[in-house]
Amino acid sequence: MRLFLDQMFKVDLLERLRAEGFDVLRTVDTGYSRASDDEILRFAVDQKRTLITLDEHFGNWVVLQLSYHSGVIRLKVHPPLTETIAGRLIPFLQHNEQSSFLNHLIILETNRERWIRTVP
Repeated sequence: MRLFLDQMFKVDLLERLRAEGFDVLRTVDTGYSRASDDEILRFAVDQKRTLITLDEHFGNWVVLQLSYHSGVIRLKVHPPLTETIAGRLIPFLQHNEQSSFLNHLIILETNRERWIRTVP
């Protein structure tokens, strides 16, 4: 599974995901640490990576219009610390195929998940 971590995630999450066998990049490691949301999303699309973020702006498809993307997972967990995030995210990723994320915004909360198709 190819993943792209948004700007707010620390290297320890990257390391935990890689230890689980995921192919992960972070914005900070690719020159996108100060990029706009649109640029980050475009990079993820070009690289065929699922974007993982805490940023609520990625749910605004009026602003970030796409005809195709490899999925966006927006985490809503509290507290938003690596341990909490990894504890929710890793099992979710292990139980889903990346192909199922295609053209979906997935809002991953502590006790539920919502899948929103973003492209008809």
